[in-house]
Amino acid sequence: MKVIVTGGTGYIGSHTIVDLLENDFEVVCIDNLARSTKYPIGAIEQITEKKFKFYQIDLCNKQETFDVLEQHKDAVGIIHFAAFKTVPESVANPILYYNNNLISLNNILEGIQKFGIPNFVFSSSCSVYGNAKALPVTEETPFQEAESAYAHTKQIGEQIIQHYSKVNTTKSILLRYFNPVGAHPSGILGEMLLNRPDNLVPYITQTAIGKLEQLTVFGGDYDTPDGSCVRDYIHVCDIAHAHTLALKYLIENQNHSNCEIFNLGTGNGVSVLEAIHAFEKTTGQKLNYKVGARRAGDVEKIYANNEKASKALKWHCQYNIEDAMLSAWKWENKMKELALL
Repeated sequence: MKVIVTGGTGYIGSHTIVDLLENDFEVVCIDNLARSTKYPIGAIEQITEKKFKFYQIDLCNKQETFDVLEQHKDAVGIIHFAAFKTVPESVANPILYYNNNLISLNNILEGIQKFGIPNFVFSSSCSVYGNAKALPVTEETPFQEAESAYAHTKQIGEQIIQHYSKVNTTKSILLRYFNPVGAHPSGILGEMLLNRPDNLVPYITQTAIGKLEQLTVFGGDYDTPDGSCVRDYIHVCDIAHAHTLALKYLIENQNHSNCEIFNLGTGNGVSVLEAIHAFEKTTGQKLNYKVGARRAGDVEKIYANNEKASKALKWHCQYNIEDAMLSAWKWENKMKELALL
């Protein structure tokens, strides 16, 4: 069965293509390489020993998008990752995010409608919850005000899909990820950052290997056990496998409505300082870090209730924070060895 993956050379997209290929799907990958490179294509093929089609197009260009979708209208579904995702950048340049993330989504949905592609999986985010009033958050937890333009595009994106689903036969799943971390256990595929990192784990590994001089912990005065932000760090391979399960769930008509929502998290809150200590313990690397001021756009604490995905999708996390840190460190060293970036 053929599946189209947008943003497929990105961090989560590339790991999901690995999982799809290993579960006997045929994959068509779309990416404009604005925030990635072609390196993951070769790495995916090396890991899986399988080939897949790749199209370098911008999904904000409706005609280019339609041209590719028309060629592959026999696809059983689309998994839509393509979006800009940097919180600080979205705070500084909101228009860029509203244009890129929402126009591309609208073009994909219009293409799905035009060519009759039956299933759609959307890459959403726990950032839609904002500063939730109760933890852990469930899929029914009300949205609070978005803390960044990025988070707002995910809130709006979900609402667009929900309205679309009321008047179309397409079956959709919205997957709300918590904090993806780690890399493929092979050590040859991971997160490739073209610019300075904004997320914790690549910041940790780049500091440990010497790319960055020091790691700054943004905020030490939050209402958390050690004063640093609390997140639900989930291994990227666990997130990837959930997409394969979600697509199978739709193909097998197990869904109860045209649009369903699932949290993807471990269910455990881990503070930034706890994550740093897990890295140091697992790798034996001592980190040079300091506690600095809070960062605009950051939520104080959030972690998931993942019971719904566990029951409906039969999805369970296979990796813990130590596994994630070890794989991320292995990947950082591989990038150094290959002189990537």
